[in-house]
Amino acid sequence: MESLLTLDNLFTLVMLVFLQIVLGFDNLLYISIESKRVSQDKQSYVRKTGLGLAILFRLVLLFVILTAVDQFQNKLFGIDIAGLITGSFNVHSLIVLLGGLFIIYTAIKEIQHMLAVDEIEHVNGGAQRTVAMAITMIIIMNLVFSFDSILSAMALTKLFALMATAIIISGILMIVMADQVAEFLKKNRMYEVLGLFILLIVGVMLLSEGGHLAHLHLLGQPVEAMAKTTFYFVIITLVIVDLIQSRYQRKLLAQKDKEVHST
Repeated sequence: MESLLTLDNLFTLVMLVFLQIVLGFDNLLYISIESKRVSQDKQSYVRKTGLGLAILFRLVLLFVILTAVDQFQNKLFGIDIAGLITGSFNVHSLIVLLGGLFIIYTAIKEIQHMLAVDEIEHVNGGAQRTVAMAITMIIIMNLVFSFDSILSAMALTKLFALMATAIIISGILMIVMADQVAEFLKKNRMYEVLGLFILLIVGVMLLSEGGHLAHLHLLGQPVEAMAKTTFYFVIITLVIVDLIQSRYQRKLLAQKDKEVHST
């Protein structure tokens, strides 16, 4: 077996860990939202346990993909609805499409709940989950997010040990970061909306990617996958707009407060 302790493999390992963390950031947003559905004293436990178990399942998924990658690409069924919608689906495309739909549903539901409540303190007072259900949902969505990251990693190396090591290292880092992300969103409530819209865009990106993998055509037009550069550009733009708007809003409030005290 090729030694892992070579300069080339160590460099690849660093790249793999970086790739897993970058692609896993949207996963942390989902985990933060999902963990709020349990009682506050259990939220950290849910995040860490969910991620810990997800690492184990991700290693299993890695092994399955490496040994049966062709099976994921084999056609399961096709559709052709009077030329309006045509496509050819396999396991890979179905996982990505269903994951995208669920993430969009989750983001929209959370945004609707945020607008529906009368008091900010009750924003997270919606439907509660049991600890087991919340952990299960975190594991399932982690596997959805992991599918493409594993396929991307396979473009860098075919060594199972190298990819498994990257998954474990990045998983541990995500466990450490999960509480920090959740705490940041808790202390900076205004960024919750930004996080939900980022999650919404992630869902749209997965839908476009799944549609592309399934060779979907809508009204004769092919569904194209959203480019990763486009995705990151949109996210950066959203963050910049949110920061500028927040700063401008504070400036307006300070000016209004000054006018009130001067009268």
